[in-house]
Amino acid sequence: MPNGSPTNGSPSNGVRRPPAPVPSPAPDPVPAGAYARPGGVNGSFGPRPQRGPVVLGAPPVPEYLADAFGRAPGQSGIGAPPPTAEPPAEPPAQDPWRDPASGAQLGAPALTRESAPPPPAPPAQRFTLRQALFERRLRPSAIIGILVSALVIGALGAGIGVFAAGRLPAPTTDPSFELAPVSPGITREPGSVADIAAKVLPSVVSLEIRTGDVGETGSGVVIDGSGYILTNNHVVSSAATDPSATLTVIFDDAAQSRVPAVIVGRDPLTDLAVIKVDVTDATVAQIGDSNALAVGDPVIAIGSPLGLAGTVTTGIVSAKNRPVRLQGGGSDTDAVIDAIQTDAAVNPGNSGGPLVDASGAVVGINSAIRTLGGDSSGSIGLGFAIPIATAKDVAEQIIRSGSVQHSTIGVNARSATDGITDGAQVQNVQGGGPAAAAGIAEGDVITKVGDRQVGNADELIVAVRQNPVGATVPVVLLRDGRAMTVSVTLGSE
Repeated sequence: MPNGSPTNGSPSNGVRRPPAPVPSPAPDPVPAGAYARPGGVNGSFGPRPQRGPVVLGAPPVPEYLADAFGRAPGQSGIGAPPPTAEPPAEPPAQDPWRDPASGAQLGAPALTRESAPPPPAPPAQRFTLRQALFERRLRPSAIIGILVSALVIGALGAGIGVFAAGRLPAPTTDPSFELAPVSPGITREPGSVADIAAKVLPSVVSLEIRTGDVGETGSGVVIDGSGYILTNNHVVSSAATDPSATLTVIFDDAAQSRVPAVIVGRDPLTDLAVIKVDVTDATVAQIGDSNALAVGDPVIAIGSPLGLAGTVTTGIVSAKNRPVRLQGGGSDTDAVIDAIQTDAAVNPGNSGGPLVDASGAVVGINSAIRTLGGDSSGSIGLGFAIPIATAKDVAEQIIRSGSVQHSTIGVNARSATDGITDGAQVQNVQGGGPAAAAGIAEGDVITKVGDRQVGNADELIVAVRQNPVGATVPVVLLRDGRAMTVSVTLGSE
């Protein structure tokens, strides 16, 4: 392209015109004053102002802070005590009434006024009765009024005294006082509980078995004047098996006589024992007939429950011929008794004491109670006594020979039922024993011995023992569903 050729449509005379100025509004003086360059600065990157030297350390403390928190003049450290100085002189007193800017102040009132002392009270005028009557210091009407008032007050006081004397109680003590004669004593008919207890109590004794510091108690009944006493085996068994134990009998007399005793003999199979004391003319209990008892007959239990000697409780015969098994209790007792059941209150310690009928005759020996289990051991109205018919026979054998023979059939049995018939099922037969000789075999169920029904194993034992040794009794049994009767001659256990 030749020089000076036109571009962008401009004239081709070779002369370039400057661009036209852009119109802009005049700056507002307020923003211009706020954002304009400082004086002496011509561009965006003008020279920086020179700063003074940098001073290291804490900045200077303002004067008001130094005055408020600084050290006192002459104080060298934080813990140094301030210098002592004379207390400042008190400022001159100012009159707050003359200074309008003064604050409220407490002090003496602005104006004080001295009060004059009160005049002394005039002395009370006093005069005697002579002056009042003869010198006419009082008027006659005043004297008459005083006398009338005195008479009225005296009469009123006398009336109050008379009224109070009639209302107040008489003196609480009387040296001549005596109670009226008592009425005749209560009449106790023969056969009353009190009458029976009075007759039987002298024959009932308390037993104490002591081993070291441990003691046990029980009861007994005198059955012979030479000193024989009937009791339970479980009461005296510890004295029989422990050589260090001592057995003492305590009589129910005025002196509570204590006499040592010896064991004559024991029978663990009936829970009976006989002991003896060296006494003469002992009160002997009357022996009754337990077979004559009927359910509902009144009975009295006497003994030493919980160590309380001479305790008497009453009840009735609630059942007869109740087989009860007695075991353990810390003794070698393993008995099944044909018990008299009673609701007389019997507790531990009654064991060995008598159960008497309405005539005062001994019909049983209290031996056991039924409890609810657990920690409860008191009477719940179910006591069991050995019939005196059994106890008498055992006591006689012990006193005569020191041992007891019991009838046996020669089998071991357990209770059994088929839902219709109850009985004692034979588990094993003693070889050469009475049952084997009679042809009784294992598995047979015995339902009757003599004239007594057998419903379980315990009833079999008491049914056999109520017959003497050597007696021949009929025995009814079930074998393979068929009933049969065999004759068994009882042996000795």
